[in-house]
Amino acid sequence: MLPTPIPTVLPLLESGDRLSRPEFERRYQAMSHLKKAELIEGVVYVASPVRVYHHGYPHSCIIGWLLTYSAATPGTMVCDNTTVRLDAKNEPQPDAILRWEADQGGQSRISEDDYIEGAPELIVEVAVSTASYDLHDKLRAYRRNGVREYLVWLTEEQALRWYRLEEDEYRQQEPDAEGLIKSAVFPGLWLAVKALLAGRMAEVLQVVQRGIGARS
Repeated sequence: MLPTPIPTVLPLLESGDRLSRPEFERRYQAMSHLKKAELIEGVVYVASPVRVYHHGYPHSCIIGWLLTYSAATPGTMVCDNTTVRLDAKNEPQPDAILRWEADQGGQSRISEDDYIEGAPELIVEVAVSTASYDLHDKLRAYRRNGVREYLVWLTEEQALRWYRLEEDEYRQQEPDAEGLIKSAVFPGLWLAVKALLAGRMAEVLQVVQRGIGARS
């Protein structure tokens, strides 16, 4: 009588693991209870529990702002907390992305198994502080892979950083005389920085609608 095979049990994903992207995906898919894990520069990061004012509420504000823009801009897509296959060592799950569809000249696509492959034009992350990997390893990975604009909301410091890719480097953008930052990739995507940080979402949405209306 042949011995009963011992079932194969995949190791759990843990922060700090160094894995290839296929192995990361294999373990992640086997952990159906896990809501968010990322592979950044070959290192696994498993998300901590999410707090309201440090993440949940700012995240919802960003999604509302982007959805308002996308609803009036055919050929764009907003995604919330969606896995992005960037390269062999990077598979982040950004808080929000805004992308042009491939038939509109976008640089990312949706794979047959329903993941984003390639670099979305805009990625937004909500981070607690400048010590976060969002402003270090992840920033370098996004820059190297050609994410054209990268927005980080630092909730503990009540600050916002918007980077634009220029000559293969990220340049931090400053608000104009009106206190607005305007996307160079998505015409009419305007952000009222102080209003966003203060939670004045009616003003934030009014400004982006004004930007949409100002498109030629």
